Amino acid sequence: MNIAGMIDHTLLKPDAVEADITKLAEEAKTYHFASVCVNPAWVKRCAELLAGTDVKVCTVIGFPLGATTSSVKAFETKDAIGNGATEVDMVINVGALKDGNDELVLKDIQAVVDAAEGKALVKVIIETCLLTDEEKVRACKLAVQAGADFVKTSTGFSTGGATPEDVALMRTTVGDNVGVKASGGVRSLEDLERMVQAGANRIGASSGVKIMQGGQSTASY
Repeated sequence: MNIAGMIDHTLLKPDAVEADITKLAEEAKTYHFASVCVNPAWVKRCAELLAGTDVKVCTVIGFPLGATTSSVKAFETKDAIGNGATEVDMVINVGALKDGNDELVLKDIQAVVDAAEGKALVKVIIETCLLTDEEKVRACKLAVQAGADFVKTSTGFSTGGATPEDVALMRTTVGDNVGVKASGGVRSLEDLERMVQAGANRIGASSGVKIMQGGQSTASY
């Protein structure tokens, strides 16, 4: 199992400075992580730092609440890709899902998929900690219907993160042709292995270096 190649090396703290971003990129190059995942303002810098490497640049859309409009999410997506992002993690409209407004949720995800135009992988953050199991299943089915590449558990900024149970439910729902990303609270190799065993094939973590060194991190995301 290529552990490093499954990790999105993540730094989404609002107070991150350029030195932090540079360190993140250097670590990603050293360990050959799948990507760095940063806020949109840092995409261009990361694309410069990682040019010519095997590390992708991932960013977040409608983050962390998912409560912006579809047109704003689409614009964010195009802007991010223009700046060098090749993966985008978008947050669904959680309130609309809980209202049973599946049409809005579907169109919201489709707006990002359409804006990506196949130039970037689209991962759909459903924020499992705020959903019932029935809502998690519905969200995953809508993501698949909209043409997303992955479903993702969490932003890491709400009331909870990934659990093996949620990952297993998501994997069962989406089948084998759509990815499942576990994020939020994956702080050790043991945590990562539990998520992979449950069905995850991508991990979002700020603890990537600790995981590779076999240690335990106290980081929250």
